[in-house]
Amino acid sequence: MASAAELFQGAFAAFQQGRLDAAERDFRKVLRKDPTNFAALNILAVILVALKRHPEAEPYLKSALRLNTKSDATFYNYGLVLKALGRPDEALQRFSESLALNPSHAESWNNRGTVRNELRDYVAAIADFDRAIALDPRYAAAFFNKSKSLAELKRYEEALAACDTALALQPDLAEAWFGRGFIFAQMRQPDSSAQAFAQARRLNPDLPLLKGSLLHQQMLICDWNGIAALIAEIEADLAAGKLAAEPFGWQGVATSERSLQRCATLYSAARYPANGSSPAVAASVPGAKIRVGYLSGEFREQATSLLLVGVLEQHDATQFEIVAIDNGFDDGSEIRRRIENSVRGIVDIAGLSDPDAVAAIRAQRIDILVNLNGYFGDGRTGVFARRAAPLQVNYLGFPGTLGAPYMDYIIADAEVVPAEHRSFYAEKVVTLPNCYQANDDKKPIGDRRFTREECGLPAHGFVFCCFNNAYKITPDVFDRWMRILAAVEGSVLWLLDDHVAAVANLQREALARGVDAGRLIFAARMPPADHLARHRCADLFLDTLPYNAHTTASDALWAGLPLLTCRGETFAGRVAASLLTNLDLTELIATTPDDYERLAIELAAAPERLAEIRQKLAANRLTAPLFDTRLFTRQIEAAFRAMVERRRIGLGPAPIAVTE
Repeated sequence: MASAAELFQGAFAAFQQGRLDAAERDFRKVLRKDPTNFAALNILAVILVALKRHPEAEPYLKSALRLNTKSDATFYNYGLVLKALGRPDEALQRFSESLALNPSHAESWNNRGTVRNELRDYVAAIADFDRAIALDPRYAAAFFNKSKSLAELKRYEEALAACDTALALQPDLAEAWFGRGFIFAQMRQPDSSAQAFAQARRLNPDLPLLKGSLLHQQMLICDWNGIAALIAEIEADLAAGKLAAEPFGWQGVATSERSLQRCATLYSAARYPANGSSPAVAASVPGAKIRVGYLSGEFREQATSLLLVGVLEQHDATQFEIVAIDNGFDDGSEIRRRIENSVRGIVDIAGLSDPDAVAAIRAQRIDILVNLNGYFGDGRTGVFARRAAPLQVNYLGFPGTLGAPYMDYIIADAEVVPAEHRSFYAEKVVTLPNCYQANDDKKPIGDRRFTREECGLPAHGFVFCCFNNAYKITPDVFDRWMRILAAVEGSVLWLLDDHVAAVANLQREALARGVDAGRLIFAARMPPADHLARHRCADLFLDTLPYNAHTTASDALWAGLPLLTCRGETFAGRVAASLLTNLDLTELIATTPDDYERLAIELAAAPERLAEIRQKLAANRLTAPLFDTRLFTRQIEAAFRAMVERRRIGLGPAPIAVTE
């Protein structure tokens, strides 16, 4: 029988030759003979890391550290394991312990920097990457990781320079091409972003999130080449448990709640796993005001705040204390001033790491923390993963499940989340009696009387419009729009001028469908009040599917413009139907895409019928529930009270129905 030393030599030889299965088997034999073999414990852990079996590696590293607390390699390997297990606080400690023993190890500096990136401590991360680069000036991965930190700090030109250095050192580094795509996406240059993502895909098509990122950037510029095949690939990857897309971009094309749930669950587990490093704080005592924190990266002149500001102003100050948790910036707008005047205070967490942000939120003794971003915009999902408040609520910014166990509730209504769809939500569904969407009944509409001519529209003829972002325009929707234009002589379609490439691509797609590109009119962006005022120049808003108009739908309806929608199969595809239902305009809700297409043509040919609908909208706008901000605020407050009361009597989250 071979001795432990002989077994070790054979196992080590297999390890060096890359025969990891054989090496694992033989090192386990070594440890059965000699459980305190320090080298075998470490190498077996390294093998398990290479095989991505990180949970199995941890006990061997713990045993190794009990034998020797002076091994920088053991601390380093342990850091890798903890990082992979989604425990960045502990990983940071292990990498720091490794560096204390061996400060000349470039890989330890680089990996500690990546953990600091995860914790959103970007300035400290850059310092770590710089140390790694000083030790190894040709360390491409360190340059790439530094570019990620710089991009998060919105230092985009520096980020591109660091990424380019990484690619100069290693041109086939797919991650750096992915990083370039991310930076251009943040800079709102979707054409350059798509090109970078496409190059990354050529090098490594299985890179996590890559296919979905490429798809979303293509959709932003209406470049539909190859997207049907790409969508099919992503669907197959998600079904196989692969992290192929991030949830926000996927919402633009996904047609099933199951697919969206799968995407969100994979994403939250990979990027924002539950972090139980510190306990949840206790809720306030009975009789005290309920403290609600609204967390957003968009407390400025942006869609979420334009919807919510009236609710913040209407909250009952005798029953609730409202705090804004700000992950964005002050843009100096009137909306920002209204927010500041409506809350008890604004807590700025934009420059804080996740642990520090959690501490700042807990210092406010928040009962309910409302996540206004989800996976959209400048969110802070990592804060929610650390259970910053005893009750955590998904609302408004992301129309779907976050797929995360630490989100307790999602606020919805019976239209956007029917009872039979609740199983597709990780959160417990709170069903409001009217529309889930907050609206501001003080939203100003500009006094300027736009003429069609100054909007670039023909003086005569029917004007269809859609001011949705370009990524919501799918080839199927565009096909239907072009058939509608073809059927309605002299009509035009008024769209938002989202990007020069999107305009060119849509014009080209119109020509390919036999429609004069001049019948597409593109509207430049302008201040919200003026934008609402120019809606008067349109006759009918045509909605998109599978992702409806949301804020843009309520804008159109508030401005008095009828909107035609088609009820979809997902939350994002049923929002406009909810809005119209709560204005008693269900005649504008189509049940199938064919029905939608037919109704659009019929309404364009029936001016009296459309005029009656417009008059009904004008009559209902200030009397129906949709734009009754005070009523909505009382309803969401009832939901908050029900959440807190359940917790106070020791009950966990459960579906809640607000009845009045």
